[in-house]
Amino acid sequence: MTTTIETIRRQVSDLHQELVRYGLVVWTAGNVSARVPGEDLLVIKPSGVSYEQLSPENMILCDLDGNVVEGDYSPSSDTAAHAYVYRHLPEVGGVVHTHSTYACAWAARGEAVPCVLTAMADEFGAEIPVGPFALIGDDSIGRGIVDTLSGHRSPAVLMRSHGVFTIGKDAKAAVKAAVMCEDVARTVHISRQLGEPLPIAQADIDSLNHRYRTVYGQRPAAQ
Repeated sequence: MTTTIETIRRQVSDLHQELVRYGLVVWTAGNVSARVPGEDLLVIKPSGVSYEQLSPENMILCDLDGNVVEGDYSPSSDTAAHAYVYRHLPEVGGVVHTHSTYACAWAARGEAVPCVLTAMADEFGAEIPVGPFALIGDDSIGRGIVDTLSGHRSPAVLMRSHGVFTIGKDAKAAVKAAVMCEDVARTVHISRQLGEPLPIAQADIDSLNHRYRTVYGQRPAAQ
């Protein structure tokens, strides 16, 4: 168990640097968390600590009610939201929050990003939806995330007037969704400066998403 938690701490610490690498965060904003497999525990970033100072040792271990189990710092102010997601979506192994520029511009307008690119159909299988406005500090944001994404293909939600939350089978998948969310939010925004983006037929979105999930990438060799 100790080895597993150490591994998760290292993964979560390393993945925060991907948020910096892809320009999804500034200062100390944003966070990554991961579920500890087989346990009612999560690992998350400490609150208000700069990305340069993050390390496996200062990641915080919490239970799924957001209470600190182990760590010398206060956990992220979004911990209650992450914990709510893990309690209500057992298939989720990672949660990410960013304030990335273009996605936040859509969130500020309370507008979903329409699925008008094949890359969106691949990764999101639908529009990137908008969740309700909610204050930080309790599980209100978590409720909005779960209510919006339950039954929805998209692993990303734009919480109105706030920012991006993404989910994944693990923390790396959630980070990937956050990177892709900002990428398509930027591209669709630019497209709209030139005119109205052309829609993709639902049947084609379904086909693209299915292929991406079942064919794209490498598969284990048959035995």
